[in-house]
Order: sequence, then C-alpha cells, then structure tokens
Amino acid sequence: MQLNPSTQPLIEMRNVVKIYATAAGEFHALKGINMQVTRREFVGIVGKSGAGKSTLMNMITGVDHLTSGEVLVNTNSSPVSIHKMKEDEMAYWRGRTLGVVYQSFQLLPMLTLVENIMLPMDLSGRFNSKRSRARALELLRLVEIEGHADKYPSQISGGQQQRVAIARALANDPPILVADEPTGSLDSVTAEHIFEVFEHLVSEQGKTIIMVTHDKSLASRFTRTFEIVDGELHFLSGEDIASGKEEVNESFAS
Repeated sequence: MQLNPSTQPLIEMRNVVKIYATAAGEFHALKGINMQVTRREFVGIVGKSGAGKSTLMNMITGVDHLTSGEVLVNTNSSPVSIHKMKEDEMAYWRGRTLGVVYQSFQLLPMLTLVENIMLPMDLSGRFNSKRSRARALELLRLVEIEGHADKYPSQISGGQQQRVAIARALANDPPILVADEPTGSLDSVTAEHIFEVFEHLVSEQGKTIIMVTHDKSLASRFTRTFEIVDGELHFLSGEDIASGKEEVNESFAS
C-alpha cells in the first residue's frame, strides 16, 4: 500500500556519513545522521563552528557528495534519492525544489537587485522575461525593499542584501528553503527582521525551512531544534532548550 504523500516525510536523511580525506588522515564530518523533516516545519540546527552544520546542509542540497547513506526528498508522489541523480538532473531538480540562503549573500555585483532575483528564473525557464521581472518585483515587495529594485548590491546595506538573497531563493517558488547562518553577520535588529520573514514564509506560504545557526538563543522559536556536535545530531527537547536559556542568562549575569 502506498502512503499518502502528505503523511510521508518531506526530507529524510538515512544514516548519512561524510568523510573528508586530509593530510592528517580521515576526518569524519558527519557520523550517521538520521533526521526527518515534515511539510511546513521550521527546523533549526544549532552548533558551534566546525561542528558539521554546513556539511549537513550540503548533503540536503546535494552540492557535496555523501560517503554513505541516503537523502530522500518527497515533493511529488514519491521520494527521490537525490544523491543518485546525475549532475544535470540534480541541477534541474535543485533549481525547482530548493531555495538556498547564504550568510555571505552571494549576489552578483554587476546585476541590479531585480536582475539578481530574475537570474534563477531565467536559468530554469520557468517564467518568460516579462513575468520573471514582475515576480522579482513581487518578491522584493515581500521582503520590503522594492524601492531599491534597480540599485546594485554595493548600494544597499548588509541587511538589505540578505533580504534580496531571500527573495532570490524564493524566485522559482520552491517548497523548501535551506538557510546557512543567514543572520550570522547581521545586527540584532536586522537579524530579527530576517527571522520574522522566515516565520511568515512558513505560516503564510507553507514553506518548509531548515536553518543552521550558531545562535542557540533562537532554539525555542523553531518548530523543532537539533544540535550538531562533532558530526553527531541530537534532538533538543523543551527542557534542553530551557536549560540552555538558563545557562545563557547565568553567563550574562556573571
């Protein structure tokens, strides 16, 4: 009997291992990761620098090869094992299924903001040129910087560039967003605005978001939170999160 797609995990990682060869020997970046993410979740993955957060994201997006295990994504009628795809299949799938938000923005400096957002639409061929510009402007309106549409990235602030990066990630209306430390280089006020945009995308547009961050104080605001430590993933319960808050408060008090 085939399960209803709505009851199946949207993303499932099965015993995912990633080993890098280094001059000092093998480095086990991920040690048998198992995780399921359902639709309309806002999942947080917290961890210190070097714990394996970005490597984990790369396994979900398929931009890096896993050593063993499997990553399944179920956006249609049946799950797809993404690491079994050919490179061209992977690129096409990624362009229509995933939106990726980077901490470093990665906007093209020679393109205006609206052109940066139009680029993934033009590459995927999902919209014609007139419709892609209209959609790009809609997305800039969503992140509240449509008034800067024809400016270049160097002419706006870092927080505004991150908003453009979010708009670009939404260009092809992907069901999944993956955000790698999207607030890490922003001031607290701007970071809060960015986080509120993500919350809106989950609650109002039904997106599924996986966000990695070193900021453990955000843990209570995710649907579920995991912590990655030395390549191993651990679920954080409400008690774990509350305990973490107490530790933070005590450290500030001292």
